[in-house]
Amino acid sequence: MPTAYLFPGQGSHSVGMGHASFLRYPIARKLFEQADTFLGYKLSTLCFSGPEDQLTATEYQTPALFVVGMARWAIMQADTAWPVADFIVGQSMGMTTALAAAGAISFEDGLLLAQQRGKLMQKAGEKRRGAMAAVLGISAETVTTICQTIQTESGLIIQLASDSSPVQQLITGETKAVELAMLRLRESGARKVVLLPISIASHCDLMREMASHYAKIIEQVVFHDARVPLVSNVSAELIQTATQLRHEIIAHLTVPVRWRESMLLLRQLGVDTFIEVGPSDALTKLMKRIDRSATRKAYQA
Repeated sequence: MPTAYLFPGQGSHSVGMGHASFLRYPIARKLFEQADTFLGYKLSTLCFSGPEDQLTATEYQTPALFVVGMARWAIMQADTAWPVADFIVGQSMGMTTALAAAGAISFEDGLLLAQQRGKLMQKAGEKRRGAMAAVLGISAETVTTICQTIQTESGLIIQLASDSSPVQQLITGETKAVELAMLRLRESGARKVVLLPISIASHCDLMREMASHYAKIIEQVVFHDARVPLVSNVSAELIQTATQLRHEIIAHLTVPVRWRESMLLLRQLGVDTFIEVGPSDALTKLMKRIDRSATRKAYQA
């Protein structure tokens, strides 16, 4: 049966991630050492020992997630016990890792994109602070309607950030608008609404200026057609050509992540097994909420 490999985005990090891989596998050690040299600081030490507040900062978390994901991917590729990838998907920041795993960009270019994405998002958040909140127990359609109503009434930026599962969504935007949305979502029957401990509102128009700067960096990167199809965060459709992938990595910064639809598309295409490659099992848990009948695994070497 077809297999899809999943690469998570921000929020899946933890101090200590990648350390076991570094100690046990020479290929993982090599990638961490390459990253340390490229970045000009000890990313490996930050991943393995923290401090947690620095690792959590977007500027550092994005390259850290990329390197941990690629180290684990390299380990799996050298082990024939793992099934061949029929599809590869990245969630938000995880799309950069997915592109490198699929051979569309080099490890060095992927690390550059992860580093610059983190830096630019950090600056955007400092320049115009925003907020994000998790919403449980209400549909993406209802969340979208409430966000659109508040945006029309207030003139403030507020959007659906991610349609993660049938019962879990994320909203993003200016702080006041997110607070208003949280109140209305509770009034509309949401089971739980939680403000996330971040000040960077990704996947909305607050990132539009940042996206234009990021596009100039992306122009420097050589893209190839991917070895296997990916699923777009933007359209929840298959993408594989270099042109499609270059567009994806820019466009998804300001629009919602259509994760639930992406997973359902893969199920329709016959995918039976979903393997998460990252520091946590966050996407594995989401898949359980989307389709309990799918086989789910999380590789955490």
